[in-house]
Amino acid sequence: MGRKSLKGIRQKEIVEAFYKVARREGLEHASLAKVAGEMGINPSLVSHYFGSKNALIFGLIEFILASYKNFYTLDYGEPEYGSRLRNIIENLFSREWDKLIDDEVFYDCFTLVFRNENIKTAYKELHEHLRKWLTEAIEEAKRKGEVHVDDPESAADLIFILVEGSYYYLSMFDIGDEYFEKQNRYKHAALDILKFNITDTI
Repeated sequence: MGRKSLKGIRQKEIVEAFYKVARREGLEHASLAKVAGEMGINPSLVSHYFGSKNALIFGLIEFILASYKNFYTLDYGEPEYGSRLRNIIENLFSREWDKLIDDEVFYDCFTLVFRNENIKTAYKELHEHLRKWLTEAIEEAKRKGEVHVDDPESAADLIFILVEGSYYYLSMFDIGDEYFEKQNRYKHAALDILKFNITDTI
């Protein structure tokens, strides 16, 4: 039990160091040797836990997906906007995720879905999980009479298409008035899909 626990801790430390190197130098230039240098350990120790760079990349992708999953499923027990669902929408269209994963590292890893079926499956499972989670949040709000939605599952799918598309598109803009104007427009498009009661959107 102790060995397994230590292995998991050490693998997590190595993946986090790999992320730092990839963020600084790009995924293409990151290597097991550079990760070892980042950690101040022997490269053979990195190789012991991750036999190849590809294995380490997959570990990094699992780290990225877990970070996003945890971010999106935060506890909304005390919603800032008077509605748990409204608070979720505000969060989805925020830039708080910048604090989690660097855009360049994320997209470097995402391109691998076109070359690796396991990575493609992992990304797909994440997006399906998030859609299911949002569907459940919409169904809860519908039961409470907060929103008027005929098909919560379709609404959740459309909202995530807006989220994912806006995240990609807005990454091309510097933070400023134009950026926030577009971000706000996409957020309100999502709110329109949900048809909140007027008193719930104030």
